[in-house]
Amino acid sequence: MAMMQTHEASQGLRVRPLTLLGESLRRLNPRSLARNPVMAVVAIGTLVCALYTGMAFAEDGGQGTFALIVTLVLLATVLFANAAEAMAEARGKAHAGSLRATRGALKARRVTKSGEETVAADQLRRGDRIRVIAGELIPADGEIIQGAGSINESAVTGESAPVLREGGTDNSGVSAGTKLLSDELLIEVSVDPGESLLDRMIALVEGASRQKTPSELALSVLLSTLTLIFLIVVVTLVPMALFVGIETSTVMLVALLVCLIPTTIGGLLPAIGIAGMERAMRANLVAKSGKAVEIAGSIDTLLLDKTGTITLGDRRATEFAPCQGVDLTRLREIAGVCSLQDPTPEGRSIVVLARDQGATLDSPQNAEVVPFSAMSRVSGLDFADGRCWRKGAPNAIARLVQEAGGRVPGGFEALVERISRHGATPLAVLEGNVLLGVIALSDVIKTGIAERFQQLREMGVKTVMITGDNPITAAAIAAEAGVDDYIAEATPERKLELIREEQAAGRLVAMMGDGTNDAPALAQADLGLAMNSGTQAAREAANMVDLDSDPGKLLSAVEIGKQLLITRGALTTFSLANDVAKYFAILPAIFAASVPALGGLDVLHLHSPQSAVLSAVIFNALVIPALIPFALRGVRVHAASASAMLRRNLLIYGLGGLLLPFPAIKLIDLLIGPLF
Repeated sequence: MAMMQTHEASQGLRVRPLTLLGESLRRLNPRSLARNPVMAVVAIGTLVCALYTGMAFAEDGGQGTFALIVTLVLLATVLFANAAEAMAEARGKAHAGSLRATRGALKARRVTKSGEETVAADQLRRGDRIRVIAGELIPADGEIIQGAGSINESAVTGESAPVLREGGTDNSGVSAGTKLLSDELLIEVSVDPGESLLDRMIALVEGASRQKTPSELALSVLLSTLTLIFLIVVVTLVPMALFVGIETSTVMLVALLVCLIPTTIGGLLPAIGIAGMERAMRANLVAKSGKAVEIAGSIDTLLLDKTGTITLGDRRATEFAPCQGVDLTRLREIAGVCSLQDPTPEGRSIVVLARDQGATLDSPQNAEVVPFSAMSRVSGLDFADGRCWRKGAPNAIARLVQEAGGRVPGGFEALVERISRHGATPLAVLEGNVLLGVIALSDVIKTGIAERFQQLREMGVKTVMITGDNPITAAAIAAEAGVDDYIAEATPERKLELIREEQAAGRLVAMMGDGTNDAPALAQADLGLAMNSGTQAAREAANMVDLDSDPGKLLSAVEIGKQLLITRGALTTFSLANDVAKYFAILPAIFAASVPALGGLDVLHLHSPQSAVLSAVIFNALVIPALIPFALRGVRVHAASASAMLRRNLLIYGLGGLLLPFPAIKLIDLLIGPLF
């Protein structure tokens, strides 16, 4: 299980100290620092202190020692912040290396007009056709246009159990790097080089390709504003100090500024974002951007396609129910013959059930196949002698009966209702203008889906099931699955309309789906999550792909998104509370000697102004590496409302950030105070 092994390797990754130091030093270049305004200010302050240190030693050396220590601590602060980002990116590089090796080894058997030719996978283009035989790796993302086969997708999903992929179904999509275990496939390539699932996975896990999300940009603006405010505060302290007769040095002012600006969250912010995307990757969720991961934690409404998402998607015929006065044998024969040319799993199951019950089904002569369409919602056969056989949605078949001059049998509606109440989908069968009866197609609810929806409900997410089934069937399945609401007899246009209605009401909407007909809704939704087992159209329209094709994975996506947002909020709260505490710990110590009235505020009774500032700077530097594991792991998310999580966040991280600096700074002062 290549991907799973990569995951385990990345989780157990320990970056070598020298490598980490090298990465941290490399990020001291101005271009890298400019991406983080807070740490850029710290770096500038470090440079200023370094210049002042040289001047101090050149003069008399009296202040040189203090200035040198402050300079080294400030440099360590920047290096710790760089190390946090480097460690987060190192976790992703383990993924990228394995994926690149997989991609580089791929070869393709391209089908041309003159035959076949073997080419490197990166030479394939959208629209090319390739042939893959059992035992070979699939060289590119695409759609199966001929054949069916068992595929091992462990290189992508980490799951060793093979899956069945077949052309002409909603399970026709294949991914580069997966292995065909049986049969032979003809595949049409659906992406150009650089656009495949493997390429997107590599881009996702490489920190250099990660773009800041909108809320991350907004937080950066807030932190920059706070930095500017504290810069003004520190500058105004100079005339105030002169007024009361206190001499302040440049080094002390720079150190004070670094202590007051939000360096903790400034240093950890990039690592939080990278780690959040890496956690999504470990959950086999491929996001096209960091924004998708972030939105997953903010969604209000979740729209779920029933087939393949809430249910297993492979409905099977379980019963032939004739109308009153209709021979069961006739219903079974016509339903089976109409399904011989039906490529869907449901159609094949009707043929299997009919033959199991003794029907002899022969392909009809001189008959034209009428394919199923979303508009007519029926399929069947038209014979040269004028006969027509149809099977399809009960209301559509009933309408055809009436249009042909027939009548709907009295017990038909009761028959449909009985099957629907048991959660099965009724499929009516028509011969000419005579309604013969109903086929029951049973849908199987995925195990544990109701419990997952309950957890989403506790997180404040509303779930809505969308299905083309009739209202009675939809209600039965919705009740069993535990969704909050459902939309029956939905068309692709209705899905789009519902998403737009929710968005117009100010809600963030997530849509899950796996079929081509889901693509427009997936593209319109704020978060479109496609099943990897679905069609290429669905995967291209979505901004997140679930490699495991597990609809319950949306719960993981929501948890990862919420974990990203809560971790960022928790550390921001902690950092700002730290700044407030350091402000009240340092300033009284600086001014208490010259302004006795401030003595009452000097609760820590620090040794001297120099030791007070230096103790705060050391604490400020050490808190960043102390919180790196927390930033990479993330805050544990519990099923709770947003207001409850906010209260918990303020109580734990706000109060903790406010109280921690006082004993920590006092302890450091006790250790270094005698030196000053």
